[in-house]
Amino acid sequence: MTQDLNWSKKMNHLINEDLARAHMSMRLGEAQQQREAKMARARRVSRKAERAAQQARLALARAL
Repeated sequence: MTQDLNWSKKMNHLINEDLARAHMSMRLGEAQQQREAKMARARRVSRKAERAAQQARLALARAL
């Protein structure tokens, strides 16, 4: 009986560890996706700013 209880406690502990690992892995994946989305957004904004700066330089050159 004691062996059964010990085995059951060990299995319960292992299951909880696996669930915690799966949860942490999922959270890390979500965080990575959020970082990638922020970087993509920053690249888009940067490209837009570069285009605006280039257009401003061209407009200034034409005005001179």
